[in-house]
Amino acid sequence: MFIDSHCHLDFPEYQDRLPEVLGNMMRANVSHALCISVDIPDFPKVKQLAHTYPNLFASVGVHPDYEETPEPTLEFLVEEAKDDKVIAIGETGLDYYRMGDRSYDSMEWQRERFRTHIRAALFAKKPLIIHTRSASEDTLRIMREEGADAIGGVMHCFTESYEVAKAAIELGFYISFSGIVTFKNAKDLQATCKALPLDRLLIETDSPYLAPVPHRGQTNEPAWVAHVASYIAQLRGEPVERIAKQTTDNFFQCFQLNRSYS
Repeated sequence: MFIDSHCHLDFPEYQDRLPEVLGNMMRANVSHALCISVDIPDFPKVKQLAHTYPNLFASVGVHPDYEETPEPTLEFLVEEAKDDKVIAIGETGLDYYRMGDRSYDSMEWQRERFRTHIRAALFAKKPLIIHTRSASEDTLRIMREEGADAIGGVMHCFTESYEVAKAAIELGFYISFSGIVTFKNAKDLQATCKALPLDRLLIETDSPYLAPVPHRGQTNEPAWVAHVASYIAQLRGEPVERIAKQTTDNFFQCFQLNRSYS
């Protein structure tokens, strides 16, 4: 049994083929998937998916790349997180990759949004889903300043260094690997994946993006998280069954879920 800890099944790519995608999950032995919120206007669709399908969960949050979107308030995030099927706050974090010529100070809105999400997670007692790109130093600094270690969560679609992963684990976070780990040029990431303790790993697709080998370049889907697990097993020299069991156990632990959902 595998679990896709991060996907976007509310996106337009799945509008006309959701039954097929869910059927593919079942055939690939992917038991659950966590559908991730990226902005407030589309959050109702994410929540509806979680309430329509017993094996889907939802998060609530606004992605750091979404600048021109309604700003989430602490009150909104905490209220929506009261829903039993909303199991996390995020995805949130920092992304300086597209900053371009803009100044560091001009990105303060991202840092304030990130702080709001961490505070909401602490109030709601729900873990965080953190996105960080070209901003790991600030991401870790704000996590420490806001006490994110008191609630934990996951560093999703991890592409940073071993040192960043180790620092996040020390703050009580899990490290989630996507299809990127299967890419031929991802040698440093593969070394990090191999070196980390298995009891802190999660697997994901980030569908519809980042399809793993052998489907690279195609529209990704949760069923293909099995390829991520298979690659990690090969990389670490462990049976895929062990990777499946441990990452599934880690998912239930990370998101504070009763195993009755399984």
